[in-house]
Amino acid sequence: MSAPDLRVELTGLALRNPIVAASGTFGYGLEFKPYLDLSRLGALVVKGLSLRPTQGNPPPRACETAAGMLNSIGLQNIGARAFIEERLPELKRLGATVIANFWGKTVDEVGATAAVLDSAAALDALELNISCPNIQEGGLEFGTRPAMVEKVVAVARRATSKHLMVKLSPNVGDIGEPARAAEGAGADSLSVANTWLGMAVDVRTRRPKLHTGMGGLSGPAILPLSLRMVYQTVRAVRLPVIGVGGIATLEDALQYLIVGAQAVQIGTASFFEPDVTVRVVEQLEAYARAQGIQKIAELVGSLIEV
Repeated sequence: MSAPDLRVELTGLALRNPIVAASGTFGYGLEFKPYLDLSRLGALVVKGLSLRPTQGNPPPRACETAAGMLNSIGLQNIGARAFIEERLPELKRLGATVIANFWGKTVDEVGATAAVLDSAAALDALELNISCPNIQEGGLEFGTRPAMVEKVVAVARRATSKHLMVKLSPNVGDIGEPARAAEGAGADSLSVANTWLGMAVDVRTRRPKLHTGMGGLSGPAILPLSLRMVYQTVRAVRLPVIGVGGIATLEDALQYLIVGAQAVQIGTASFFEPDVTVRVVEQLEAYARAQGIQKIAELVGSLIEV
């Protein structure tokens, strides 16, 4: 049997395979160079970039939970221009497919940041973050109201001709509403979903464990919740959907593909197993061989409804 074809095409964005390193957990990509071959990944999404460098939130800004972690980093980053000049050339030399996650505190800032990133020919795609739960401006206020989703996505769409992925918030009642708004405004794909708003308290001090009080919950605990949202999103829009949330094993990734995601992003698992993304790529290829799957598309959306 010939090697299974793991290639994925997302509205013009070609990936070697459906396994992508998620934003916020993979740094700028180069931090993982000692642990894996970046060219083996479908793509990597760099940590959220802004128009100007951002310091993020004061500590403490991360803590473990029973099945994951809470974070309130606040999108600390070196800025879009510095990333293009200082990090992107080496990533491309290493053969990585690079997606730049980006955000802005205002709608105009989103457009300006998109324009800066659009000028980098080496960038393969952009991921618009309208769903971060731990910044005061430009986070949930953008991602939880369909009218605002439509407005901010439209501004980003006008600023770039690159593939525009939009990362949606799970902190909504009906994920279909922002998904359809993003589709109508020109998104090329949707990543579903960002972290879930959560909180933890230190019972000894009776203070929140995060400086900001609340933060984003990620890790295995959220997989069933985010999987359900991917299932619903796939049925609400015609765009390719990338599943995000709690993936740490091949079985986790397969669940997302079976319910209709065309690719998946692995996030928090990279903190405790730096090469998890490549391991899942290798296991996916072995699984496809064993199952007689010639093309990964045969698996996508193959859920047998009860």
